[in-house]
Amino acid sequence: MTGRVKRIIRDRGFGFIRAENGDDIFFNRSNLEEEDFNALEEGTAVEFFLMEGPKGLQALSVRTMKLQQRTS
Repeated sequence: MTGRVKRIIRDRGFGFIRAENGDDIFFNRSNLEEEDFNALEEGTAVEFFLMEGPKGLQALSVRTMKLQQRTS
């Protein structure tokens, strides 16, 4: 799935992603692939896998979406 980082609670180590379908998805800093949690910003486009956790939907393997370069 894809979406954008909606909110980051840095001192607690988690945040929320607004998925393209409008759902708010929880993520934990431990679910980031290669990203530095402290460098992650609200509004950043991300892709992730979705899982039903004990408290609702949770994002796994979160990583920022890299813009693909066009070749002419």
